[in-house]
Amino acid sequence: MTSTFNVVARYRTKPGTTDEVLGHLGRMAAQTRDEPGNISYEFFRGVEDDRKIVILESYHTAEDFDLHRQTQHFLTIGAVHIIPELEARTVSTYVTANSPAEAP
Repeated sequence: MTSTFNVVARYRTKPGTTDEVLGHLGRMAAQTRDEPGNISYEFFRGVEDDRKIVILESYHTAEDFDLHRQTQHFLTIGAVHIIPELEARTVSTYVTANSPAEAP
């Protein structure tokens, strides 16, 4: 049985920075989706509170996520442009068991 490494990041932006952060996340998402270990990278803006953002990421392995955090786009877009514009940030990780496909 294989598994998928999943990341859920929750952000709360500083007042007046949400649109800017979302623009940076768009660039981050595009570059992350090109990483060999990435399965998906999606982000969503809150409806009830538009300063809340949730990011859902999936990788083949935890090591692939570690490599993602060492990429140039993470170190510049994430660390320099996004994180300083946040009031709060939590990152949680989960593993999803992928059952083998059944034989026909």
